[in-house]
Amino acid sequence: MIRKLPRLEPDSAFFWTSGADGILRIQRCADCRRWQHPPLPRCAGCGSEAVSPQPVSGNGRIASYTVNREAWLPDMAVPFVFAVVELEEQPQLYVFTNLLAQVEEARVGLPVSVTFEQHDDLWLPLFQPDPS
Repeated sequence: MIRKLPRLEPDSAFFWTSGADGILRIQRCADCRRWQHPPLPRCAGCGSEAVSPQPVSGNGRIASYTVNREAWLPDMAVPFVFAVVELEEQPQLYVFTNLLAQVEEARVGLPVSVTFEQHDDLWLPLFQPDPS
């Protein structure tokens, strides 16, 4: 699928490249153990600078979604589902992503799991309905 790709910035490059080994990584504070996304230079909970990327399960549930029917780029396939996934590691730990499913399958509460789509050195974390 044709996609608009993110830039690799120093603070967030790990998020866009960690899928190379099939593992989703989210920033976590070593002091208060709070997960946070998107990445920040300090913990939003305690202010500590001891934040670093850590592996997560890659499982969650759809918290919200929208069906996009407008192509953002020429030749982009529509419609597609843009979803807010709440990861199981912590309440309100959200990843904004595409749902790889038929539009009709999308629903709030749908269990999902991560998969990755490679574009050169980028590995986009996308989510699909969890078969289990």
